[in-house]
Amino acid sequence: MLFNPKESIDFDGNTGPFIQYSYARIRSILRKAAEYGLNDIPSPDKNCSVSEKEKYLVQLQYDFPFVVKEAAEEYNPSHIANYCYEMAKEFNQFYHDYPILKEPDEKVRNFRLLLCKQIAYTLKSAMNLLGIEMPERM
Repeated sequence: MLFNPKESIDFDGNTGPFIQYSYARIRSILRKAAEYGLNDIPSPDKNCSVSEKEKYLVQLQYDFPFVVKEAAEEYNPSHIANYCYEMAKEFNQFYHDYPILKEPDEKVRNFRLLLCKQIAYTLKSAMNLLGIEMPERM
C-alpha cells in the first residue's frame, strides 16, 4: 500500500476531507435554517411522510453504537471510518435528491432538519473517536 498525498486531500471518494466536507455542508444548512428562524425544530410528526433514503439514514444512525462496539471488540477503527464514509455518501445523495430548507411541507422540512442535525452530531462524534476534527466551514 502506497500513501498518495494528493488522494488524501481529495473531496471525492473515501477520504477524510470528503467526510469533513459533508459535515461542513450540514452545518451550513443548519446555519441557514437558523437565519430563517428555524432554531427550535419541534419533534417530528408521527404522520410525516418519510422516503426510503430517509429511513436508511435513520437506520444508519441507529447502527452507530453497534459499529463502535464492533470496532472496539476487534481493535479495528476502520469500522468507524467506513461507517463515516457510508453516512457521508448517503447524506450527500440525499441532499442532492431531496430539498431540505426549500421543502414546502413544514413537517417534512422539520424532519429533514432534525435528521441533518443528528447526522452532523454522529459524524462529529465518530470522527472524534478517530482523532479527526470536523470543521464548521470549508
